[in-house]
Amino acid sequence: MKKNKLLRKLVRYSIPLLFPLLIGIAWYATTTLEVVPTLILPKLKTVAIEMKHQLIGGTLIDDLHISLLRIAKGYLLAATTGIFLGVLMGMSPKIYRFFSLTFTAIRQIPMIAWVPLLVMWFGIGEASKVAVIFMASYFPILINTMSGIGRTDKKLLEVGQMYQLSKWRLFTKIYLPSALPSIFIGLKLGLGISWMAVVGAEMIAASSGIGFRLNDARALMQFPIVFCGMIAIAVVGLGLDAILELIGKKMTPWEHLQMH
Repeated sequence: MKKNKLLRKLVRYSIPLLFPLLIGIAWYATTTLEVVPTLILPKLKTVAIEMKHQLIGGTLIDDLHISLLRIAKGYLLAATTGIFLGVLMGMSPKIYRFFSLTFTAIRQIPMIAWVPLLVMWFGIGEASKVAVIFMASYFPILINTMSGIGRTDKKLLEVGQMYQLSKWRLFTKIYLPSALPSIFIGLKLGLGISWMAVVGAEMIAASSGIGFRLNDARALMQFPIVFCGMIAIAVVGLGLDAILELIGKKMTPWEHLQMH
């Protein structure tokens, strides 16, 4: 019985690794058979050696550290303001009507279109990167928070009002538990988008960070470094997503039980 359970767990956790493994096999075969020039698609061994060199030299770690610090500033600001205003807009129709038209219009503007304007306003220093991250992650957090608040069971609200709960107690006891799953969806979406946004912003206007390193390596045709950077971005992104997923499960255990 224990062996069967262990085998099922092994199969369950192995399935997501199959597709990356197939990509690796295809990559190896393509470069070994020289279907694609190694200048365009470096060999796996070359990328692995370069990755080792970047890690030992500390270049990759330093680049990721700079980018993650920018993420922390912009994302935390977006999460704080997005959740706060999302709650207000979800609970108050008047506040929703006041902001909705302007926010909907701003949301239609592609993120890349904001970069030149933000660089013009804040320069190519840290402030412009933080502003880009904020703009990228703010709306997914705001919208999902507002949606979660709006989907609160009306019968529970009626019970709360029957017991004459204050607005604050209504929020903490009824609105918040109901909205938390949606809030975490927004936080995950915002984090993923902000990670992509900081890399894009660093590629356009920066002198440090993982995005800058990618653009610099591309300009110098150092494609193994480009692939190292892309792999590092993917791995860090997966790690950030997994951390937020774990926090979400801890804070919404009832959702986890429903799924099982």
